[in-house]
Amino acid sequence: MSSDSIRNIVLVGGGIIGCSTAYYLTRHPSFVSSRVAITLIEASAHGAAQGASGKAGGLVAKWAYPKELVNVSFNEHVKLANEHGGTDRWGWRFVSTGSWEGRGELLPDELSKPPSGLPREKSLEKTLGLPEGRKTSSNRDLKGLPDDLLWVKENLTQSYSPMAPEGATAQVHPYLFTTSMLDLAKEKGVQFISGTVTSIIQSGGKVTGVKYCETSQGTSKTLAATDVIVCGGAWSPTLIPGLPVESTRAHSVVIRTAPAATIAPYVLFTEITGTGNGVVSPEIYARPDGTVYACGPGDDSPLPANIDDVPVDLTACENLLKNVSAISDELRAGAVEVRQACFLPVSSIGGGPIIGEVENIAKGLFVATGHTCWGISNAPGTAKAMAELVMEGKIKCANLKKLHPSKFL
Repeated sequence: MSSDSIRNIVLVGGGIIGCSTAYYLTRHPSFVSSRVAITLIEASAHGAAQGASGKAGGLVAKWAYPKELVNVSFNEHVKLANEHGGTDRWGWRFVSTGSWEGRGELLPDELSKPPSGLPREKSLEKTLGLPEGRKTSSNRDLKGLPDDLLWVKENLTQSYSPMAPEGATAQVHPYLFTTSMLDLAKEKGVQFISGTVTSIIQSGGKVTGVKYCETSQGTSKTLAATDVIVCGGAWSPTLIPGLPVESTRAHSVVIRTAPAATIAPYVLFTEITGTGNGVVSPEIYARPDGTVYACGPGDDSPLPANIDDVPVDLTACENLLKNVSAISDELRAGAVEVRQACFLPVSSIGGGPIIGEVENIAKGLFVATGHTCWGISNAPGTAKAMAELVMEGKIKCANLKKLHPSKFL
């Protein structure tokens, strides 16, 4: 490409990976808005962050995986929060993370309801990044609740232990973080299109454009591109044949606690008995805005064609509410603001995420997906790596060779 050529970079997917990559592209030293045009295309009719990027817990952890990304991402999260006022803008703060075991306490009307659970439940595996021996009660060296963790019942607690040292875990509000990254990218000239990309156009082994169906008009259009970055989460395989990415559906709820409630900044990985469903393991995230987010296990519900058509199993949400309310009066008394579900992208052959150029299909075709439950945590590192790869031809911030598409395709 000559120095006079204009680069047309198209990002497919308005989740946290796509929006963060758009941001980092515009902050790359080689970016000049008059010579680089960046367009982000999102399939949802409701804007960015409508999937897992807006419905996740927002955990940011030094003990996440893979380490190659974590070592970059955590520091980038801190940097972004300091530079753009993340505390006020997207709820950035450090939090304590604990493993809680105990029994649930149901009300009489809850006891009369027959137990019902999600079929084919499976863990979201967030604790895989922790050192061995920190996951189960048999190896815990600390008993009892911290003094400020008042929103779970002490009399129901069997054991509690911190899962990570101070300063190793933080949180963001994922929807606010994702949309902030997009807004900051737009300030540098990134264009946002609401539409569904139907195919990637190539000629002579190189990417030349994309075809997409515009959401508002339903018309098919073509957009020229020198580079296409596919970051469509679980939907990425529709554009890259053979990409081994599957999906896991996870349900979650958001509870608004009473203004007088004291909700200390903790993220809890729980094991609760006595609620009629055996041992259940919801994750509970206290947020700085007075809400509490809780999510349950994943299931194998089929992936819909469009992100706006994700089905929500209300029974799964009610089970989740019953389980977390059974250990906390504050959560039981709170008002449910949201019942929702999303699909997480998972590599079907293990490992992941999948990050890099897909040279065996076309020059200029890139992919960044398969982040499992760590998309929020690892988005800045992924985005920084993708910006370096697209703008310079190589990744300098980390060694991501084991995540290259050639290892998966």
